Amino acid sequence: MATLAACSTLAVGALATPAVSDPADPAPAAPAADPAPAPNPAADPTADEATSRFTLATLPDTQFYSRYAADQFEPRYGSNPFQVQTEWLADVRDDLNIPFVTHLGDLVDRAGVETEWTAADSAMSVLDDAGLPYSVTPGNHDLTDAGSFDTDLTADEPYLHWFSPERATGQTADSGRDPLGFSEFHVFEAEGEEYLVLSLSYRSSDATLEWADQVMADHPTLPTILIAHNILGVDSDGVTAIVGDNGQRLWDELIADNDQIFLTVSGHNHGSTHRVAQNNAGNDVIQILQDWQMQYEGGNGYLGLLEFDLEHDQLSVSAPSPWVVSKPADALTTYDEPLLDRPNEEYTVEIDFADRFSEFDPDWTPGDSELTSLTARAREMILDGFSGVPPVTRELPGNEEDYVHVDGTLAHWRPNLVDAELGDVLPEGSVLPDVVDPAQAMTRGPVGTSPTAEEADVALCSGHAFSSASAGICFDNSANSTDRFSYFATESDVPVTNADLTGGYTIEAFVSIADDWSADENAWTRALARTGNRSRLPGMADIWDYTLSPASIGFSNLREFQWTVVPDDPTTGDRTAWSGEITGDDWYHLALVNDPEAGGVTMFVDGMPILRNISEGDGMSFEEGYPWMIGAATNDDEIGAGWHGGVGEVRVIDHATGPGEWLIDRPDVEDFAVETTAIEAPDDDARPVLTGTGRPGAAVVATGALTGEAVVAEDGTWTLEASIAVGGTGSHDFAITHGFGERVSAPVAGTVTIAADETPAPPSVGNGYYLNDGWDAVAEREFSFGRASDEVLVGDWDGDGVDSLAVRRGNAYFLSNTFLGGAAEVELTFGRAGDEVLVGDWDGDGVDSLAVRRGNAYFLSNTFDGGRADVELRYGRAGDQVLVGDFDGDGLDTFAVRRGARYLVANSLESGPADVEFGYGRAADEVLVGDWDGDGVDTFASRRGNLYLVANSLAGGWADIEQRYGRAGDQVLVGDWDGDGSDTLGVRR
Repeated sequence: MATLAACSTLAVGALATPAVSDPADPAPAAPAADPAPAPNPAADPTADEATSRFTLATLPDTQFYSRYAADQFEPRYGSNPFQVQTEWLADVRDDLNIPFVTHLGDLVDRAGVETEWTAADSAMSVLDDAGLPYSVTPGNHDLTDAGSFDTDLTADEPYLHWFSPERATGQTADSGRDPLGFSEFHVFEAEGEEYLVLSLSYRSSDATLEWADQVMADHPTLPTILIAHNILGVDSDGVTAIVGDNGQRLWDELIADNDQIFLTVSGHNHGSTHRVAQNNAGNDVIQILQDWQMQYEGGNGYLGLLEFDLEHDQLSVSAPSPWVVSKPADALTTYDEPLLDRPNEEYTVEIDFADRFSEFDPDWTPGDSELTSLTARAREMILDGFSGVPPVTRELPGNEEDYVHVDGTLAHWRPNLVDAELGDVLPEGSVLPDVVDPAQAMTRGPVGTSPTAEEADVALCSGHAFSSASAGICFDNSANSTDRFSYFATESDVPVTNADLTGGYTIEAFVSIADDWSADENAWTRALARTGNRSRLPGMADIWDYTLSPASIGFSNLREFQWTVVPDDPTTGDRTAWSGEITGDDWYHLALVNDPEAGGVTMFVDGMPILRNISEGDGMSFEEGYPWMIGAATNDDEIGAGWHGGVGEVRVIDHATGPGEWLIDRPDVEDFAVETTAIEAPDDDARPVLTGTGRPGAAVVATGALTGEAVVAEDGTWTLEASIAVGGTGSHDFAITHGFGERVSAPVAGTVTIAADETPAPPSVGNGYYLNDGWDAVAEREFSFGRASDEVLVGDWDGDGVDSLAVRRGNAYFLSNTFLGGAAEVELTFGRAGDEVLVGDWDGDGVDSLAVRRGNAYFLSNTFDGGRADVELRYGRAGDQVLVGDFDGDGLDTFAVRRGARYLVANSLESGPADVEFGYGRAADEVLVGDWDGDGVDTFASRRGNLYLVANSLAGGWADIEQRYGRAGDQVLVGDWDGDGSDTLGVRR
């Protein structure tokens, strides 16, 4: 097995899987349960009927509200979700007939941090002050020794200080704590009947369960609601209820034999679900899970409302957020739903209360109140005055250049520049270009680096809708159990490998999660890594992930994005930012922003800041000469943790950036200027030059009396050499626009004043041809041929060394071997009316014939017989511009494709990579192919209006000849009209 050294040769291996964030129990077989019932129809026929009803409110897992109250929520919003939740419950207790509130555990995130307890205490004190009774139960995060049973906990636990037995027993007249102080009971009255609430400690001991049995024995006629932090879980589908070890134990040792327990409510396990199980008496027990801590902003203020409709025999569950509707409108995001209404979050369970309670409380009856639906009333109250989430104003990209260019960009890898079509497999050695420095391109590593990977595991795929690159690299079949992974990596000696980010950074990446992702096979995998080994960083603290890459983007077993990084000072250990739970398999944009002035790192997901960020730790430690990598990472100098999903464009910037500068944002197309809009020209053959400023990569287009196009350079300037598209003296209007594809600015108006135009124009008849044997203004041949609506082709149809014309009408072709006009010498049909048609000498016999193109497929004929093609091949991409010529002088015409100002030339009629690749001219140029110097080799000329820039080699650089010919609006033809071996021009008017 090879090891990772300071080079681009990387070794085999898989990252160790860390422990989960919360110790979750495995899921054995659950007690017999009915399938979770379907939710009620949207229109509840009983909602308007006045009956006996009350609401039990739940507060699930508020840990992140307490943790981030002081340093994130309150500076940003002036309050925090926990406080807003209890204030709202106190305000609406009468409207919703709420007799009792129960907290499901995890009041705080870190039991040893006093500021978190202060926030939790403040929130729950609102209920104390309002006289609204409640219960609390310690979750694992509320305890300093969460791994122990409650009998092993001590009186020093902070939970007992902040939520003491005295505070608990003050809630209701009939209440109490167990001898250990971690479990409690309360009796509350609702609609004339009493109900018992048992709130049990996390990891309740046998003694605690015996205490709970005794409490029920002391209250033998009371319907009982059991609250514990961890009872129910949710399967990987996010909907199906499962039961873990702790929930099974509570069922076996407490719930199943106590028929009084008709309802359990728990948190801890991320998600929401419910089920109905039968106890040993054969009666139903409704079990509910509510835990939204992994959602946006640590739960986004969602709480539970359980409406008991005692006469219609229904328990209706809903999940509103008073926090969402309290936010300022300009702070709302697409994640801010005021109510959760998915089937596992809002539903109704049928329960015949009188029958269910009859065996222990035969005298139970509904109350006398007459209330319409409390769930509907809660919905109305939440939505009252809420105008909704503002619409998304972010614009889709107009083209591949439609992104904000940022000074200080160190690398920008763009999958749209990969030489492949969407869906193509990217074999070993495939290149992911970097637009900053071509030397920093990433290359797909050897397939054999993984013992199980295959070449087909990596393909070019469609990307994030707001990525102007529009493509991604998709990694399939990655699996931790078989050490299957693939990756792309830079070379080790390129500038970005040694980039110093002490001044801060912005790391942007588009990533997607495969739809068959699973925690077992794909947890703790890595989309992007700055490779190396943390343990070799000077003074690196010996903590978890000690040998991992110094920085990486990963995905946890709980479906969270993770940014883990060792800051400039390795002695402080690593720092980690976490997203909420990512539930979909869509594409996401991540931005990791370190601003040393503000301190810490903020993670943004699709432009929105997440909650669990890095508050301290700036810059990024690194090992010199270790590559950047996508699709995997290194741990202990071995590659592994293969990403299962897609990675789109990735950008590394040497400073902090903000919204408006990211790859999901669009440059302002109105941010451009034209230096002067009053142009004077001596005649209509002049080439006026316009200049100005704009957004890098944008196209500046002149229309009207002036035509032409330029691209804004990286320094924000542009120069456009225009053609005059009108004739005659006087002033003529033109307009300049600036933009990207269909996303363009409002036009800037200008005028061009032409002093004179003394050159007489030949008659413009549409089928008239003027062919020159040189660059002079007098045509040697003038004639008419065909119709004005014909498509015209040029070729040597009879092999005499002289090019002549053909016209095309649909799939019919009329070939002439003279310049006399009149009837064609050859008539044939070939291909389809919609085909793109090419002309070339495909077999080297000196006679040109036809080919048709469909996408990147070519069908070549070597005769004029019509019928099937003689040669079929594929080359380039469907969107390429295709050029035909004899580019190596072997007498055989082949293809070149043009992508902007880049040319990829093939010297054979075979699929595969280009033989020659170079840049020439501008993306806006019209390009012609011809043998300009008679050496037998075709080369290119760029046309700008009536200016021709001719190159006699396939090497880029400056033109060998610059000539003016004809008018800017002419249709130009290229051919050897006199058989001297050199191609010249002709025009069609």
